[in-house]
Amino acid sequence: MRIESVRDYKAMSSVGASILFDAAMTKIARGLPFNMGLATGNTMVTLYEELAEKFNLANADLSLLRTWNLDEYAETENTSVPHDHPLSYWKYMHENLFRRFAPERGFREENAHFPNPADPKEIDTALEAAGGLDMQLLGIGFNGHIAFNEPMSEDEISVEDFGNLPTRVLPLAEATIEQNTRLTASGDRSLMPRFAATLGMRPILNAKQCLLLACFPEQESQLVKMIAGKRATPTLPASYLLLHPDSRLIYTADCIDLGEVL
Repeated sequence: MRIESVRDYKAMSSVGASILFDAAMTKIARGLPFNMGLATGNTMVTLYEELAEKFNLANADLSLLRTWNLDEYAETENTSVPHDHPLSYWKYMHENLFRRFAPERGFREENAHFPNPADPKEIDTALEAAGGLDMQLLGIGFNGHIAFNEPMSEDEISVEDFGNLPTRVLPLAEATIEQNTRLTASGDRSLMPRFAATLGMRPILNAKQCLLLACFPEQESQLVKMIAGKRATPTLPASYLLLHPDSRLIYTADCIDLGEVL
């Protein structure tokens, strides 16, 4: 894993947007589709604004852009939240990225994919048929999760089996509910769904490139543990990125200090 510190959130957003843009354009400019794995949350808001601007200024042919979101909240184990739900990731992506694409760039709604709790295996099958992810954008939860792949004990699941988990529906951990209530639900716990459909560890780790961004002080302890541990463990799902052949961490030095482990 390559690790890089930047000054602050603005710098992280700009660097992240440039990495995604450059990777996408290496294929789109040659008339080839690009499979981009997308994340949500406050970490990505400015990045998506800058990414859309880059695509628009470059006159990119976004009919070749395929997006694959990491997750979607679910009302039940079989039903996504409606698109107009305040916390819907479908809503988040349309507001923060898709609506920013100039219409003449040709982005197609049918090329935006989200995990479906009614048929979680569907996205894995479609992604495999599309050739897998070219790049996966990731954040890290305050308990070390990526997507909604929550920590598990090695007594519950082996290191290998956790890394092979497919897309599925699962109940959210209490720590995640608390975190997202504060960060995305304005403190209103009643808005928080209790389930989510999440892209599995297997399709995430099969991405050709992974980009992990971190900008909250609460993420420092998990990143320190991950880097110091030097091994993949289900107790810290983000640690599996240490095994990835082309993974990169960018963190903000004004909020996170990793000096003791670098």
